[in-house]
Amino acid sequence: MADNKTNGLHLVPTLRYRDAPAAIKWLKDAFGFAEHLVVPGEPGKIVHAQLTNGDVMVMLASPHDDAFGMHMAVPGMVGGANTQSIYIVVRDVDAHCTQAKAAGARIVLEPEDQDYGGRVYSCRDPEGHLWSFGSYDPWTNAVAA
Repeated sequence: MADNKTNGLHLVPTLRYRDAPAAIKWLKDAFGFAEHLVVPGEPGKIVHAQLTNGDVMVMLASPHDDAFGMHMAVPGMVGGANTQSIYIVVRDVDAHCTQAKAAGARIVLEPEDQDYGGRVYSCRDPEGHLWSFGSYDPWTNAVAA
């Protein structure tokens, strides 16, 4: 298994939010992220933002009408559909879920133990992005085939 700190590889999910300033505040309150870099645009818009929580980073921005932006959508712009979701390993799944609920996350799957190990829950943020948080760490746990 390669160490991403030495081989230069990092996975950083990138999301679009209609109200990116509100999304930044919500992601901090609900999931414990902190602002790493925020580049504001015209009033109420974010050109680029980086939020971190430990070694996890997500990037986000307001929808842009540019070459890359034409390939991105907020779930509410496409009937609420998601074609991917974000999974983040956390120590205490139930406490994390409680914090997310208190901030208004819509829990779509309550915390539950998994057959392959660990515990997980899934929720949608205010703009419909699907997030999952679990105690199973695929980097340190192997599943028998």
